[in-house]
Amino acid sequence: MRVPILMYHSVTDRPNSATRPLAVRPSVFEAQMAYLKDRGFTPLTLADLVASLYGTGGAPAPERPVVVTFDDGYADFHENALPVLDGLGFPATVFLTSGWVEDAGPDAAGRPLDRMLTWSQAREAASCGIEIAGHSHSHPQLDQLSDAALRVELRRNKALLEDKVGWPVATMAYPYGYSSARVRKEVRKAGYWAACAVANALADESGDVMALSRLTVGRSTGMDRFRRAVEGRGVPMIYLKEHALTKGYAVVRRTRYGLRHVVGRV
Repeated sequence: MRVPILMYHSVTDRPNSATRPLAVRPSVFEAQMAYLKDRGFTPLTLADLVASLYGTGGAPAPERPVVVTFDDGYADFHENALPVLDGLGFPATVFLTSGWVEDAGPDAAGRPLDRMLTWSQAREAASCGIEIAGHSHSHPQLDQLSDAALRVELRRNKALLEDKVGWPVATMAYPYGYSSARVRKEVRKAGYWAACAVANALADESGDVMALSRLTVGRSTGMDRFRRAVEGRGVPMIYLKEHALTKGYAVVRRTRYGLRHVVGRV
């Protein structure tokens, strides 16, 4: 089974310069969700999909599963995306950066790119069937961190989400989609049993459950491209540019981390 796991960020008509490339207009988002409904897709949370596909006690996967995910936790999810999802009875997964939450207080960390969800809004979303999942504490490039800093990012994020939202957290997504064997090992140790990368490909049962592929949905994703992506027509051809950039930068990141590691031991 090949499953589209869709990656959204902001859903707004008024994105700022930082979020604009990945911001989807509310009217477009509504049309995309209506398409999934009309075509007989059954949305699942990431946790439910993994439980179904990887035999961790979940119900059998429906005939046409899809997972709708949102990275970072922008305030416009609550304003513009949640009403659409709730109206259709669609579950989804929000990967929440705990240090970016609007009322993070003394736990604030990193530099949010726009207005963010509050903890009460995250709890409200959870009560509507939205899975609140991990996305690190301060949104760094995890594969560039030391082992100690990596463990703090993962464990602090998970602990805060479980404490503030009141639900177990079992899945996460890598900030920027970046990971490595070392990062994935620490993610497992932190208590997560599944994680999302990007890859811009359909996910399937043979893939690594700690690096599940997703499909980017952004400002330039028209309905024709959206339809072809979720139906699996032309994937990965329609993401050729994104694939090339991702592979090239992966080499740069590995080299950068390796050089720092060597220098640190000298």
